[in-house]
Amino acid sequence: MTAFSQLPLSAALQQKLAAAQFLTLTPIQERAIPPALEGKDVIGTAQTGTGKTLAFLIPIIETLQSAPARQTSALVLLPTRELAMQVHEQYENLRGKAVPKAALVIGGVSEKAQIQVLRAGSSLIIATPGRLQDFITRKLVDLRNVKVLVLDEADRMLDMGFLPAIRRIVSVLPTRRQTLCFSATLEQSVAGLVHDYMREPVRVALGSVLKPAESVQLQAFEVRPAEKLDVLRQLLYEEKGQTLVFARTKRGAQRLAKELERDGFAATMIHGDRTQAQRNGALSGFQEGRFQVLVATDIASRGLHVDDVAHVINYDLPKMAEDFIHRVGRTGRAGSQGRASSLVAGAEVLELRQIERTLQLRIERKQVDPSADDRPKRFIQNTLQTRTLIALPGEVFV
Repeated sequence: MTAFSQLPLSAALQQKLAAAQFLTLTPIQERAIPPALEGKDVIGTAQTGTGKTLAFLIPIIETLQSAPARQTSALVLLPTRELAMQVHEQYENLRGKAVPKAALVIGGVSEKAQIQVLRAGSSLIIATPGRLQDFITRKLVDLRNVKVLVLDEADRMLDMGFLPAIRRIVSVLPTRRQTLCFSATLEQSVAGLVHDYMREPVRVALGSVLKPAESVQLQAFEVRPAEKLDVLRQLLYEEKGQTLVFARTKRGAQRLAKELERDGFAATMIHGDRTQAQRNGALSGFQEGRFQVLVATDIASRGLHVDDVAHVINYDLPKMAEDFIHRVGRTGRAGSQGRASSLVAGAEVLELRQIERTLQLRIERKQVDPSADDRPKRFIQNTLQTRTLIALPGEVFV
């Protein structure tokens, strides 16, 4: 089974999928959707950008077609507001007239409209754990009739400290329900959730979740600290597509975005200190092509879906090797080609080596020809040279 048309779905959903140009199943969809449609619990692990969202939305939409309209029958929990909003948008695009609207329950925005939707009754709630737990405590939501629970990006939710909230939420759900859990990794903490909340789950594991997709070209530039911004500028000058730039701190992202704006780039930013309206505006502007560059902290490393990110640039390296995977996974999605560059200076060179050791991968090094030093703001592609790595003691490159 390789096509959506081969799935045992309603005619209305098939029409919606065809209209949205969803024709060929990705491997995770091919293996996860059939058992989910049968009502089985499913635990799926796969690289980011492989189509996990549809793997749980399609079974939910099929279930809701026969569910009571004003009774919450399905719940999707996600780690970030941005990811929740994107899942909500995709659901709204796919649901037919026979399937009710979903309630979006997230923090960072006014709760009044969310409470009104919940009181009116909604068959599906798409939520972040913190806001939903608050609503449960205040008895603003009734989850006693949930038949399907989805834990999306489970490892990320646990990394962000949401385990107590998740346990509080699950404690009010029916014990007899279907649970679908999707995660980029199956760490011990996630395995604990699987053991506690799932019944004989079908395991779907595809490829290495600790390696970037083969469609992403990895490269790194070892530079002096003062050269970082110049190298970034030139990479942006040469890139015709959209670029996502990662900074480690909120202040760093703010400063970098302002610098790029002064240089004439159509740049915007997204980080934890921006209001939800500002984050929404930056994300929609980037998705619609009004901004060429989006500067972000790791808040966007998983909670961001843009189809045509041509280039991901790590202006600062992430703290964790796993976050490197999620950052570069924003490009080269769904089989398209992408490029990921890392700019490393000083101690970051050793940090990059550690990432390579942890992930067992080799990143091509590029450097600026010394003869171009008198043109630091406009080094050109033909001055870049590939340099052979020399293994440190204990290193093995594969």
